[in-house]
Amino acid sequence: MKEEPFVIERTFNVDVQKVWEAITDKEQMKHWYFDLAEFKPEVGFKFSFIGGTEEEQFVHLCQVTEVIPQKKLAYSWDYQGYVGSSLVTFELYNEGASTKLKLTHSGLETFPSDNPNLKQENFAEGWTYIIGTSLNNYLNNSSTNG
Repeated sequence: MKEEPFVIERTFNVDVQKVWEAITDKEQMKHWYFDLAEFKPEVGFKFSFIGGTEEEQFVHLCQVTEVIPQKKLAYSWDYQGYVGSSLVTFELYNEGASTKLKLTHSGLETFPSDNPNLKQENFAEGWTYIIGTSLNNYLNNSSTNG
């Protein structure tokens, strides 16, 4: 059965350029996302990182699939040693002095259902924290600190 993708939308009180830089600049990403060794917003660019829970860490294998500057960034999101393939898409909407971000994570149903860490509710919890709290705090702090 195909599940609906996970979608979260948030509006940030900063311009679209600041949000774009936050989601594409590896030095900024490490403050709110994951500490990536390398990242380039270029189609075909491959990157990996380790993340997960205290109980289990996963090697995330990703490849950028789409880039429209200041509008859209998408990349595959797979796990080393596990079947399944998903896609993470960030879409930015310029709303003048603010920016709406829509994150969609599709293909979650392709991951092993017997691993509780790979269930959709865990992705929902993780993305809600990453986008709603971590990125929000980073953008608010960086806009007030220059």
